[in-house]
Amino acid sequence: MTDLVIAHGLVVNSFGTRVAHVVVDGGRVTAVVDASEPVPAADRIIDAAGRAVIPGGVDGHCHIAQVTGPYRTLDDFAVTSKAALWGGTTTIIDFGIPRDRSESPLDAAKNKLALAREARCDVGLHGAVLDWDETVPAQLEELARLGIRSVKMYMTNRGTTMAENDTVLKVMREMVRLDGLTYIHAEHDAITVACTQEHADAGAIGIEHLHETRPELAEDASVREVLAMAEFTHAPVYFVHQSTPGAVDLVAEARSRGLPIHSETCPHYLVLDDGVYSSRFPEWFACCPPMRSRETVAALRERFADGSIHTVSSDHSCYDLTQKREHVEDIRQMPHGLPGVETRMPVAFTALLEAGNALSSPAAHDAGSPAAAEGSPGLGLLERFVELFSAAPARINGLPGKGAIVPGYDADLVVFDPAEARSVDGTALHMGTDFSPFEGRELRGWPQVVVAAGRVVLDEQGFHDPGPTGRFVSRLGYREASALPAPGSSSRGGEFAAAASLGSGEGK
Repeated sequence: MTDLVIAHGLVVNSFGTRVAHVVVDGGRVTAVVDASEPVPAADRIIDAAGRAVIPGGVDGHCHIAQVTGPYRTLDDFAVTSKAALWGGTTTIIDFGIPRDRSESPLDAAKNKLALAREARCDVGLHGAVLDWDETVPAQLEELARLGIRSVKMYMTNRGTTMAENDTVLKVMREMVRLDGLTYIHAEHDAITVACTQEHADAGAIGIEHLHETRPELAEDASVREVLAMAEFTHAPVYFVHQSTPGAVDLVAEARSRGLPIHSETCPHYLVLDDGVYSSRFPEWFACCPPMRSRETVAALRERFADGSIHTVSSDHSCYDLTQKREHVEDIRQMPHGLPGVETRMPVAFTALLEAGNALSSPAAHDAGSPAAAEGSPGLGLLERFVELFSAAPARINGLPGKGAIVPGYDADLVVFDPAEARSVDGTALHMGTDFSPFEGRELRGWPQVVVAAGRVVLDEQGFHDPGPTGRFVSRLGYREASALPAPGSSSRGGEFAAAASLGSGEGK
């Protein structure tokens, strides 16, 4: 008698689909049994017939209890992890960003590790470096020993979180030595500062002008600069929240030359455009980079569907409207960031649907297609979603046991009906704030059942708080993780060769 069986569902991995029973015991997947076989005996059986069963989401970009200047996000690990589970995400990765230059990278990370003990889902952590000094190499070594194998640096935010180019280059070299991954917020600071000052001088510095003060050129220029440093140091680099097709294309070109570079985007850049800044509540959309033009959003969605973008993360930052409205007249004093850990799944899934079922076309099977370049030619729409939402974030960030439904992996599972649509009600969400930038939008891809570490935390009866059961996940090195066999390779790949369908639920 095992703990749990998810029966008769369409089990979707990034490498294939199969109608099967998923057997869970002791917090892990112990078997994936063909649906033609009898349902194994279990303490609990959940019938997932007609629904998709996917790996629990991995959100590689969350800011929890974050202090930036005079502002602190209003959430903690208990709140954010519960909201993540409500949204089908079973693993989150936060940042240990120093609150100011008096706090060391190691102290900032240790502070977050202590706070994370209240988490309801599993937690990973990125480090962050603001300034270089002779203690930084030893601190990075200690972070790696703790299982923190990535470090974020900002190419903008002068005077607060920005790292100078000399610091970036030195940290990249250290991360190569330590088999780590460099995370980069790419906006060219000099361009951004000059553009912002020009608008301030003209009296056009309110929130309605945010998108004009941080142009696409600033993002693309910063990506070019960082790619040059990455090529010089041979450092693996992960670009967070890319909002322009130009930035994504620069990464794709670098990858074509063999550089280990990755593109992340966020749900809001896929469905919102800069028209929101002329809406009734422009403060709802204060984030950096800002929303882009409708044409840019459409082009970004194409790259989201065709494999050019590798992951989708929330960039969750939980401010409320009181904080947002304190300085709407001056974007330089506003807190920037959006709540999104709970809505990442339906917004990203809906965006992928709207981009069209491009990867099911014959062109997707060409050897030169982006999907083929990632080793997964002919990915179906659901499989592409799993890759973006769970598999790639787990693989790139070296999270063992995450991102796939195969024996031996963690029993992090989500059951959903791709055809079901719900409208966003920001007041009914669970992120510790009082709004959602997606208010009123009809979205598909909401989780109906969520299993975290073998525990059913969401079902038709509602949410079942497991208490502070989340585990800190010690991550593998970048090259170490890259060398592991893929969960869909060899014999495992053969198990998932069949391509079942949910009919009207897929590709619409």
